Amino acid sequence: MERKLCAILAADVVGYSALMERDEAGTFERLHAGRKELFEPEIARHHGKVFKLMGDGLLAEFGSVVDAVECAVSLQRGLTERNAAVPHDQRIRVRIGINLGEVIVEREDRYGEGVNVAARLQQLAEPGGICVSGKVAREVEKKLAFGFEPMGEQKVKNIIEPVQAFRIIIEWQARRRPVIRFQRYWVGTGTAVLALLLVLAGAAWQFWPTATVSGKPSVAVLPFDNYGGDEASGRLADGLTEDIITDLARFPEFKVIARNSTETYKGKAIDVREIGKALDVGFVVEGSIAREADRVRVTAQLIDSKQGRHLWSQRWDRPDKEVFVIQAEIAEQIANRLGGGAGLVQESGRIAAHRKVPGNLNAYELYLLGTERLEQLDQANLEAALSLLTQAVQSDPGLARGWVELFHTHDLLAGLGIEPERNRALADAAAERALTLDPSDPEAHAVYGSSLGMRGDFARAEAEYEAALRMAPNAAEILIFYIGWASTFGKPERGADLVERAIQLDPNYPGWANRPFGLAYFMAGRYPEAVTMFERLGIERHNRWSWAAHAGALAAAERRTEAAALVARAMAAHPDLSIELIANEPGWSDAERRRFINTMRLAGFPACTKPEVLAKIEKPLRLPECASL
Repeated sequence: MERKLCAILAADVVGYSALMERDEAGTFERLHAGRKELFEPEIARHHGKVFKLMGDGLLAEFGSVVDAVECAVSLQRGLTERNAAVPHDQRIRVRIGINLGEVIVEREDRYGEGVNVAARLQQLAEPGGICVSGKVAREVEKKLAFGFEPMGEQKVKNIIEPVQAFRIIIEWQARRRPVIRFQRYWVGTGTAVLALLLVLAGAAWQFWPTATVSGKPSVAVLPFDNYGGDEASGRLADGLTEDIITDLARFPEFKVIARNSTETYKGKAIDVREIGKALDVGFVVEGSIAREADRVRVTAQLIDSKQGRHLWSQRWDRPDKEVFVIQAEIAEQIANRLGGGAGLVQESGRIAAHRKVPGNLNAYELYLLGTERLEQLDQANLEAALSLLTQAVQSDPGLARGWVELFHTHDLLAGLGIEPERNRALADAAAERALTLDPSDPEAHAVYGSSLGMRGDFARAEAEYEAALRMAPNAAEILIFYIGWASTFGKPERGADLVERAIQLDPNYPGWANRPFGLAYFMAGRYPEAVTMFERLGIERHNRWSWAAHAGALAAAERRTEAAALVARAMAAHPDLSIELIANEPGWSDAERRRFINTMRLAGFPACTKPEVLAKIEKPLRLPECASL
């Protein structure tokens, strides 16, 4: 009898019978899609293996208990994102239990108390939650950043001894919103916040060299706490956090952890030394914002995460209309205390920081509200975002980041087929306005590069992206968008090779990034890897070209049956989809068009575009077999 020690993950659907009773076919399809597009890829990515499938659940084993816990959190996060667009009564919610123990191995199956305890812990978890045994909690509590809440000893069915259980604290999932652009929540306070972070990190590098990692100072900026509890202060806290991260990422002298990775610590009281170990950083910046009547109180502090020492802390209490003045004052006081007036850090900050700030708080809040709506991706929310962002730039025409977000809004509306010519033109105008207002902003260069690329000016587009990457070499989101354009610039292999770099910079990268990752692998001819990325993306996030690339990659990887099934689903979602239609979308190079044409033929897509659709395309590219139609 073979035995081995492993971590067992048990997952079960909440309310499965009721879901099947309400909508048997729909529930089955959603369960099947979730298993194929989320559970199986995530389990494999975390080096696990499913050894038993049930109608409403599964059992998987992992050689590493850390992998098992990280996988469970990723699964619950993925389900939260997938459920966002699903009616409440149709959502698939799962309980997960994890145990570390010895199991009996019989061919592909596993038996024994190690498995049984995992299954019982799953029953103790709340919907959307994760429950682990004491063995698991003790093994990973110092290796992972998640909190563990004790549930006491639990008497469970068919297990003689009580089981010590812990709940993993993952409430952050409900608060997270997916990122869809390069940076989020730009506050527009570049000079002050950039000087603050440059002085913080630069001075720390100079005076406390032991806190550096890999030869460079590395910084994690934790989400600022909203002690006021109101939405406006929350937006200000989020915006300030993102502003600091974005500015610090612009400089090659520093390594900064992306916000997707630090967001997991929001609202949690965790020793910064543990955060330093988990994120491999030497410094942690944290702070808080609160409003009382018409005043704003801001606190911030810099901590040496290796020793847990507070290197600097300060508090500011000012009228809320002076919020941006407060940030400038923060930078000045830190400079005088840590760096003095003759330091190189200040000089670099003055040269590099030329961001315009909103003239008043109203413009900023309109901007933040607009970016919130922009993230939803559907027409109604995009139109709401357009209204809010337009009001923001009307209130402060010099708000460069407002114009950046207007580019994204018009670009997304055009991509949905909503007045495409008008929205493309407005997107181009917004990108040019953003770059004119702030040529020192790497994101302005990036969106202008995208604008040029959509107009077929690939040489200038590549130059703008290279400028953005020089300004912000460690900005994961700019790199992700470059990856989506690399093959257009004639560098498909570079784009594919950079995928790992982007994931390294932001291990918790947003789900939408799998689309450019998949495209990069597809255009480099690395079809199995492309399929993996498109599966992680999920078919509910596919647009027309990602349907085409996903099915084409399957066909090119000799998975023709799966490709044919995906083509049928793509045609159901987009009845006008054809090889000609994809080939005529703006922004593709000749080499990219050829790859789409060849792989879409293999997959079985219809070749010719319908006449009424073709009539809307100026100077359409025709396939030989369609030219006579």
